[in-house]
Amino acid sequence: MAPRSGHAAAAGVSSGSEDDDEEAGFSRSYFLAKEKEPSSGKKRARAAGKLADLNLVDEQVLRASLAEIPPKHEKEVEALTRSYKDQYRNWLFELRCGFGLLMYGFGSKKLLLEDFASKTLTDFTVIVVNGYLPSINLKQVIVTIAEIFWEQTKLKRKRQTATRSQLQPFASQSIDDIISFLNNHTSDNGDNSVCLLIHDIDGPALRDAESQQYLAQVSCCPQVHVVASVDHVNAPLLWDKKMVHTQFKWSWYHVPTFAPYKVEGVFYPLILAGGGHAQTTKTALVVLQSLTPNAQSVFRVLAEYQLANEKEEGMHVSSLYTKCRERFLVSSQVTLNSHLTEFKDHDLVKIRKHSDGQDCLHIPLVSDALEKLLQELA
Repeated sequence: MAPRSGHAAAAGVSSGSEDDDEEAGFSRSYFLAKEKEPSSGKKRARAAGKLADLNLVDEQVLRASLAEIPPKHEKEVEALTRSYKDQYRNWLFELRCGFGLLMYGFGSKKLLLEDFASKTLTDFTVIVVNGYLPSINLKQVIVTIAEIFWEQTKLKRKRQTATRSQLQPFASQSIDDIISFLNNHTSDNGDNSVCLLIHDIDGPALRDAESQQYLAQVSCCPQVHVVASVDHVNAPLLWDKKMVHTQFKWSWYHVPTFAPYKVEGVFYPLILAGGGHAQTTKTALVVLQSLTPNAQSVFRVLAEYQLANEKEEGMHVSSLYTKCRERFLVSSQVTLNSHLTEFKDHDLVKIRKHSDGQDCLHIPLVSDALEKLLQELA
């Protein structure tokens, strides 16, 4: 037995040494290969150069190509949409019972919700909020609701000859004061209700905690109902338990439509596209059209100055204020600053340091794109 065990031990030692030699051989081969490769710095530079040299298609061209792709599974999608429309009466019942409707699922729900509003919410005053826009004046939305109820109060008191000047100055009040008015508003007629239809309540302009708190408070007001959609996977993290169960009182509905996000996706660049001027101009136009006429006119003054003085670094804020005041576009520096804040928030205007040390305003668009933008804005 002893010779056998000794032989086995010898075999084990032989096998172990062969494994060690094999591992050593792999290690030598690895380091020899690394020595033949270029240095890591050159390697990174070469890789970076290849990535930068990728010929990405212009975003406008890519979107046009996407629009030409024929839809698939039309019969199945149509049957799915019909099944949702069969639920309209149930949705209306839950809405009248005080619940908020929250729609989620893959695909744009914009057409579905607007169809529900036009066919079923005929007894409601519907206010549509496009949460997918980069910026939303939430206070103006709440002011609009308050003005609707104030008008109803006047009609109830038979003051049908009232003019707009007799409206309460809600715009000058704080949001908390306006919500307090909404909470105290009651009507004998249950049909005098407002439905807030919010496309993408989880949109970029409404994701902050303050906006969600105000929307939750508004949803608690008598005769205010909320129908909303979400598309972000982390949307539920916007609300705490109180907001979900006692304020919004969400009734969740899974309604995947598989419809393309044509309108909602305008503000999000496509991954395979380069940032072309055409798409930048289109996005800027959509943003400007969502602003007030005065804000558009202030932007036009700045744009015209930039086109007429292309060699200059930008336009001084004081010069812009003077020109706008001459055209009765602004009444004070505060008003102009509010417009400029909106422009900067949307990246429509950049601030540069002039050679004299003062701040100047510049629109980050080439001359051709800026001229096209002004033509389309007219």
